[in-house]
Amino acid sequence: MNNDVYKKIESIFSKQKSRIDVDWDSNESDMSLTERFQNLIDVEVASEPFLVKNRIINEISGLGPLDDLLSDADITEILVNNYQEIFYEKNGKLSRYTDHFYSENSYVAVLDRLSQKCGSYLNREKPFVESQSGRLRITIIFGELSRGSSLLSIRVQPKSKWTLESFLEKKWCNESQINQIKDIFQQKKNFLVVGGTGSGKTSFLQSLLQMLNKEERAVIIEDTQELQLPDSASVSLLTRQDPSRSVGDVGMDDLLKRALRLRPDRLVIGEIRGPEAKSLMMAMATGHDGSFGSLHARTALEALLRLEMLIQMGAPQWSLQSIRKLIAMTIQNIIVLEKKDGFRKLQGIYEISSLEETGFTLNQIDQGESF
Repeated sequence: MNNDVYKKIESIFSKQKSRIDVDWDSNESDMSLTERFQNLIDVEVASEPFLVKNRIINEISGLGPLDDLLSDADITEILVNNYQEIFYEKNGKLSRYTDHFYSENSYVAVLDRLSQKCGSYLNREKPFVESQSGRLRITIIFGELSRGSSLLSIRVQPKSKWTLESFLEKKWCNESQINQIKDIFQQKKNFLVVGGTGSGKTSFLQSLLQMLNKEERAVIIEDTQELQLPDSASVSLLTRQDPSRSVGDVGMDDLLKRALRLRPDRLVIGEIRGPEAKSLMMAMATGHDGSFGSLHARTALEALLRLEMLIQMGAPQWSLQSIRKLIAMTIQNIIVLEKKDGFRKLQGIYEISSLEETGFTLNQIDQGESF
């Protein structure tokens, strides 16, 4: 698309701003929106082909260049730095998209529509939008905090549910590792799934949930709804953040304590990141076997160190030795995922073999077979 077309589109946004502000919560159909702007577009870009005009409609009433990316089932994340820089992750690799928004104005208009869709708004007083909309986890950061242009991140949940066999097909792990994980799960051992950013922790948790028996009841606790409920008696709880303070916050620790009253066979924590670690360890130690959650850490030892610090946040009066004894009594295994050179893989499966005065001793139990 040449620069003249971009200039014409910018003139639509600058001259007709009030007409192109679309409320996504309205009952107006896509067809009505198309008819609403068709005459305007025909005048401004009359000589352009149908595909260009259709692309303009997407920019005005949809998500512009992001619509095509979201229609690709293999894309898992979309990142926008400014109206001209769009990146996407596909099959574990980050690439720059060839298309972009027509202008900063049209990009801001799309961000406004996304904020509306999330039931929020974006400005200096409220510089963050974090929400879930269907299969999309949306994060927006106001431009004043990011050197001029607002940042957008969209994480896309897969339409189909992950299974352990999915990891095997993608060569993230080998069959021996799959069998060991199934044994850990079926023996109802407590374990952590750890890894760095983008290593596949959420997808892995989703695959584990598919192994629940129909008569098993897991209570899943998350900050943002990313895990799909399995076909069982399981339920999901979500934290609540209320910047206005009109209804009050509900944190992980609050939900974890109430979850114990919901007769869970297993507790599942989307990500352990705060003082709720103490309550989770106590729950695991008092009979909720087979519980698991994810933790942001690059190695098994780093995960245990981070877990110590998080428990101490919830119980600052406890000694380090007491915290370590609780962990050793509670956690049996640690599954480490990693992302290296754009590829994800299961790095290793570990067990806590002993607790010494100097700390934990770990034993890697999976076989390092080729994929």
